[in-house]
Amino acid sequence: MTLVKRNGNLLPTFPTFFDDFLNRDLAEWNRSNFSATGTTIPAVNIRETKDAFEVEMAAPGMTKKDFTVELEDNQLTITAEKKMQTEGKEEDRYTRREFSYHSFERSFTLPKEVVDGDKIKAKYEDGMLHLAIPKKEEAKHKPHRLIQIS
Repeated sequence: MTLVKRNGNLLPTFPTFFDDFLNRDLAEWNRSNFSATGTTIPAVNIRETKDAFEVEMAAPGMTKKDFTVELEDNQLTITAEKKMQTEGKEEDRYTRREFSYHSFERSFTLPKEVVDGDKIKAKYEDGMLHLAIPKKEEAKHKPHRLIQIS
C-alpha cells in the first residue's frame, strides 16, 4: 500500500518550484494588467505615510462619474465603466461600426484594525483617481519616547 505518491524525482519540490515560477509567473507577467475581457486594468500605486495610505490609480480618459468606490467590511473595491457610442442616422448603412466599452474592477483588502473606513476620501483629477485612507489613531506610529526607570 502506497501512502505517498511520488513522481520519481529525488527532489520533488525543486521542479515544482521552478515549474510554477517559469510557467505561471513569467508566462503570465504580460497579462497581469489585463482583465478577463482583454482590456487593461489601470496601474495602482499605494504609499503608506504615518497617518494614511494613499492610493493613486492611473485612469486617463475617464470622468469621476465613471467610478464607483465601495467599502464592504474590510474590502475596498474600485470599479469603473465607460461606454462610448456614436449616434448615426437611421438611413446610414454600416459595414462596420465599433462601440468602445471599457470597464474594470480592482479590490483591496484593508486591515480592519489599522484603517478608518469611515473617513476614506476620493477625488479624480488629471487622469488620476486619488484615495486617502486614513489610519486609526491607535494604529499610527508613535514617536520615540524615553521611559524612566524608577
